[in-house]
Amino acid sequence: MHIKKNSVILFLGVFLGFILSVGGTVVADRDTLNNTDVPATKTITLPYEELRVFTEVFGRIKRDYVEQVSDKKLLEDAIKGMLSGLDPHSAYLDTEQYKELREGTTGQFGGLGIEVTMENGFVKVVSPIDDTPAQRAGIKAGDLVVRLNEIPVKGMTLGEAVKIMRGKPGSDILLTVIREGEEAPLKITITRAIIKVKSVKNKILEKDFGYLRISSFQSRTGQGVVDAVKKLEKKNKANLKGLVLDLRNNPGGVLNAAVEVSDAFLEKGLIVYTEGRIKNSEMRFNAAPGDVINGIPIVVLINAGSASASEIVAGALQDHKRAIIMGYKSFGKGSVQTILPISSSAAVKLTTARYYTPSGRSIQAEGIEPDITLARVKLESLKVSEFKPVKEADLSNHLDNGNGKNKKKTDKEVTEDGLDIRDYALHEALTLLKGLSLLNR
Repeated sequence: MHIKKNSVILFLGVFLGFILSVGGTVVADRDTLNNTDVPATKTITLPYEELRVFTEVFGRIKRDYVEQVSDKKLLEDAIKGMLSGLDPHSAYLDTEQYKELREGTTGQFGGLGIEVTMENGFVKVVSPIDDTPAQRAGIKAGDLVVRLNEIPVKGMTLGEAVKIMRGKPGSDILLTVIREGEEAPLKITITRAIIKVKSVKNKILEKDFGYLRISSFQSRTGQGVVDAVKKLEKKNKANLKGLVLDLRNNPGGVLNAAVEVSDAFLEKGLIVYTEGRIKNSEMRFNAAPGDVINGIPIVVLINAGSASASEIVAGALQDHKRAIIMGYKSFGKGSVQTILPISSSAAVKLTTARYYTPSGRSIQAEGIEPDITLARVKLESLKVSEFKPVKEADLSNHLDNGNGKNKKKTDKEVTEDGLDIRDYALHEALTLLKGLSLLNR
């Protein structure tokens, strides 16, 4: 079936555990289908012996535990344990978490601006969000947070760690981070702020070549991409010859947005489909006619921080040979979670399906392999030696060049086209687009 814009709200999970956007709302695991009526497929036989053991343990805790514990807490903890044992994405959502999940697609929340999960007892950064305190402070995808304000993270749940990282905008928090390649832990101070995420950004790299950056998939991202393409063509004062679509460190978001972005560049065909055990977990999304950039070459940039909805877009464009995927292998989050309300204030988030690219690939735990894998290099300006070679301009009473003005020096690390020379992947993408443009002639 063809799904039109703004129809079904199906959220694409952003990562492991509760993957939370620290300091504000739970925006992770947004690959979730809100569903209040999941039919039973067969009669469930109760495991009486196992339930007897559960009841026995429940009674022992009530009678013998050192402190009195309420029935509500014991049963909620039992549900949490039952769900967490299934996979990293299934979870029990209490009142606060359920509310945050429902509000998590608005694009505005308070905190540090990072998507996180748990790994080996530590908080792992999946990706920093563009233009947030965390990104500006230097937090990177893959960082392991081991201390929060000198409090060890080991032994905390992800929810407990997130509560510490949340706080009043303008207040500081000290993160102790272990980073691959660094000999010692890093101490990074971040000032909390209200995070306003701008989903789509655009700019002209150089004449006839555009750049679109999608930092997350929100409810209006699809329309944002269409509008951004129009702005690029207006800035360029002509049709574009190539486009870079940057999905690096994009943790995912709303599935409808991923479908709409893919649809914007595809004339026809399957975009993504899901399969699971229950009937309503099986869905197919197809592209409608119309390509907003009329078939010009696209290079999609991905990395290990590209997950879920990002992987759907990259996978669809790759399978249809509509774009060349460049960068590094993506995160590998290919499951769908269904939100099952169990009361007006709580819900269960349960993994109910896997999603597949048009060619039938499951990305779960595999990720998207780029068509062109880039070498892991770092580009930067060379430091000027203290011992400069003697030039004509250094000689006493040297002859003026006749222009009447001396050329001003600049220390900007940019190329002639205005790009940051340290963004190796973007330069490679632009170079490839230029070559493809010549071939198209």
